[in-house]
Amino acid sequence: MNKSENINYELEKNAEVISQLDDFVTKTVGTTLMDPDDCWQPTDFLPDMSQPDALDQVKLLRERAAGIPDTIITSLVGNMITEEALPSYQTYFNMLEGINDEGSLTSERGWVKWTKAWTAEENRHGDLLNKYLYLSGRADMRKVEQTIHRLIYNGFDPRSEKDPYQAIIYTSFQERATKISHVNTGKLADKAGDLVLGKICKQIAGDEARHEKAYKSFMTEIFQIDPNGAMLAFEKMMRKQIVMPAVLMGEGGKNPSLFDQFSAITQKVGIYTGWDYARIIDHLVKLWDVEKVTGLNDVAAKAQEYLAGLAARYSRLADRMKTPDEISLAWQK
Repeated sequence: MNKSENINYELEKNAEVISQLDDFVTKTVGTTLMDPDDCWQPTDFLPDMSQPDALDQVKLLRERAAGIPDTIITSLVGNMITEEALPSYQTYFNMLEGINDEGSLTSERGWVKWTKAWTAEENRHGDLLNKYLYLSGRADMRKVEQTIHRLIYNGFDPRSEKDPYQAIIYTSFQERATKISHVNTGKLADKAGDLVLGKICKQIAGDEARHEKAYKSFMTEIFQIDPNGAMLAFEKMMRKQIVMPAVLMGEGGKNPSLFDQFSAITQKVGIYTGWDYARIIDHLVKLWDVEKVTGLNDVAAKAQEYLAGLAARYSRLADRMKTPDEISLAWQK
């Protein structure tokens, strides 16, 4: 076989476009992400254990948390576990074509700066929710820790095939999904009387919204430079469906259906549903003006046609989806 036959020219072209965006990404790091000295930190929302009344503060936290339904606690744990698997996410992004060709985490390239600064911000989310749950006494923290361990142990595969275009489609979708999940969890925490937890969830959702906006802007640039490639990547990612980052949390363990249990609860209580999935597709199709892109080649035009009708198709599926009658709580004492 000729060596040239092994070359993935589509991937090479995508990596080249990604390299062209390096200055744009550097600018986005400066305008969208925060300096560590200016960021909120987990301790801003938690009892100050250095104070004489620290145990009184913990007691108040536990009293507030006592009124939260078990389903919401389970959803909160699932959200937190997703946030805690950051080593996998940073590794994944640096393995994409055109992102970190030097193989150096101290590189001055815009994309490398982005992956570090983005995951550094995300790291606070898991830290905050983990400490809150530990202090609340509402979860079996050893089981929670085992699940985090297993998820990182198992890794992460969004099936983007080292393609940076597909990866940016994935993160645009996933950051929005995570934002929705945290917003809805916060609303339910408020309803249950824990306004501090409500504020925590909204603060995390605010970070996710900034990250979502950045990833969507990266993809907007790609659509302008390479509309055919962008359209094909969007179609490929949607045909494979967006798998949640924590999908492997139970794989190989005593409860391999753990992620399905978590998903059933978020569907039942309205934290993240099939309708949300459909609405995110609709949002991205409209944001990137998918239906209005002209001058596409035949393959990309077929991808465009598929994407144009996708949100409506998923909305119909969501309408037919039955709310789970029986749900199994996880990570409970």
